[in-house]
Amino acid sequence: MTRVRKAVIPAAGLGTRFLPATKAQPKEMLPVVDKPAIQYVVEEAVKAGIDDILIITGRGKRSLEDHFDRSIELEVSLEASGKDELLAEIRALAELADIHYVRQGEALGLGHAVAVARKHVGEEPFAVLLGDDIMDERSTVLQEMIAAYERRNASVIAIKRFPRDEIRYYGCIDGTEEPDGLMNVRSIVEKPAPEDAPSELAVMGRYVFTPQIFEALKQTKPGVGGEIQLTDAIGALLADQPVFGYVFEHGRFDIGKKLDYLRATVELALDRDDLGPEFAAFLAEIVKRRGIV
Repeated sequence: MTRVRKAVIPAAGLGTRFLPATKAQPKEMLPVVDKPAIQYVVEEAVKAGIDDILIITGRGKRSLEDHFDRSIELEVSLEASGKDELLAEIRALAELADIHYVRQGEALGLGHAVAVARKHVGEEPFAVLLGDDIMDERSTVLQEMIAAYERRNASVIAIKRFPRDEIRYYGCIDGTEEPDGLMNVRSIVEKPAPEDAPSELAVMGRYVFTPQIFEALKQTKPGVGGEIQLTDAIGALLADQPVFGYVFEHGRFDIGKKLDYLRATVELALDRDDLGPEFAAFLAEIVKRRGIV
């Protein structure tokens, strides 16, 4: 069996929910503590054993490429200043993985963005990680999804339980639980009304696909919002081969939402040895001063 060694990160969206901050910079470059969001996603893929990453970009996304490239002027300055730890960190960015880039051209939906990766991926299994979703650095969701793919030789999608009134924002599955805890997906629908949702299990921003998803995407017509939906292609894939859901509960931050972006910044800062204790004391003082219970 071919191991999962490639990942695709769609990062072509406009980030309108964070305007005006994203008017002149990609939403994926918004800092979470002291790293841009996209770096957390790339590091997650690398930690899972992936060494070949394709980032799907669009207009105005050049800073993504610059971030993972060498910066000789900066390196010379850091070396001259004796800032050896920062120098090593900056150099390591360019050595995280083999990172490639391709432009989506037109914003025709997540399914279209994934389809753009077909030539690069070829006939191999691959992971998809949404650039809007970052995971707690202790999360093993992607590693466990890859392990599930290797056991089942079938596509695996990340699933999280949500209140029924929030299902309208996500793809939603109907499925049965397997002995190993995976969900055997029977059907999937994009952004259903709460009363029409087949369950409370929503599809999150991590996927491990067999290469047959590309043929399903090729046959997929525009759906919700007039876009080519990855959810619809997964539904088409189900006609030919099984798809499994990996259920998890904790560790995800949807930084496309302002509240989750702030939550990620707070929680990841608290986890830092160099920031956590002092930051926790500051937050406690804020809570006390404002009388928040």
